[in-house]
Amino acid sequence: MSRITRLSAAIATVAAATLPLLAGHAAAATVLTVYTALEADQIAAYKAAFEKVHPDIEIKWVRDSTGIVTAKLLAEKAAPRADAVWGLAGSSLAILDKEGMLDPYAPKNLSAIDAKYRSPANPPAWVGMDVWGAAICFNTVEAQKQGLPRPTSWADLTKPVYAGKVVMPHPASSGTGFLDVSAWLQMMGEQKGWQYMDALHKNIGLYTHSGSKPCKMAAQGEFPIGIAFEYRAMKSKKEGAPIDIVLPSEGLGWDIEATAIVKGTKHLDAARKLADFSASREAMALYEKNFAVLAVPGIARPDALLPADYEKRLIRNDFRWASDNRDRILAEWSKRYEGKAEKK
Repeated sequence: MSRITRLSAAIATVAAATLPLLAGHAAAATVLTVYTALEADQIAAYKAAFEKVHPDIEIKWVRDSTGIVTAKLLAEKAAPRADAVWGLAGSSLAILDKEGMLDPYAPKNLSAIDAKYRSPANPPAWVGMDVWGAAICFNTVEAQKQGLPRPTSWADLTKPVYAGKVVMPHPASSGTGFLDVSAWLQMMGEQKGWQYMDALHKNIGLYTHSGSKPCKMAAQGEFPIGIAFEYRAMKSKKEGAPIDIVLPSEGLGWDIEATAIVKGTKHLDAARKLADFSASREAMALYEKNFAVLAVPGIARPDALLPADYEKRLIRNDFRWASDNRDRILAEWSKRYEGKAEKK
């Protein structure tokens, strides 16, 4: 056997021994199915950051609006398909917790999480990430054309001058829509809250199935007023849309995006690593690029588009009440207002 032949044979032997190892390594990567209602323009950065720290775990996102993700998880209760949830409303996760669908876990950085931004149990069923609160997107160009005054309160939106000029999210589909409805009922009391929504309904042009869409429509001039949330309002304004961000004087409804482990996951270790990462300071730095209030205090920096006392404008939110009464509230809302809902 020539020297070249022997060398070729040796290379072939090494390759034959190495390929199974490489194949085994590739097969060892854990695919973690993660349900989320995060904004579509956020999830790529979150996935990349997590997979950089944990290259042996691959996130497979299942994304939709809050109401749809919540309904999907509930429908799959007997045979869960998700391993974890990364970015779903705390009020929704409270429902799943009540149904016994979450696996409580204390992530490594739990002591740094503000107690009001996590479930009260120990270990917690879910742990918060960031707060999103109600805001009004007001198109100043369209308002000037149509002779519309700038609203400063929720009450202002019921004035006849705004008839057909307001768009807001559908509370059954959108977490933003539900936090609005829940907040009005909590702030005003149920009787006055429904009376308020009756009056507001007269001015609604459309209920959308996305929390972001009302602000996008206002930014594009389709409607002069969109009830949305501060992240989308700030992003639209920073992109050059002619909108003012209005924070109604009565107070702001809010919810918290949170992370949880789905009970029954076959990838518990990987799901716990995701929960650890979500509660870490590294993840909070990612959330801070999008939101003004974080579950870990002291990281968020002031934004010129929001007042310094923004967090103090958030109402006292009773998550337990909101989750316990969600089905009843949505049924009543649908009975009264479904006629102006966007077609699915």
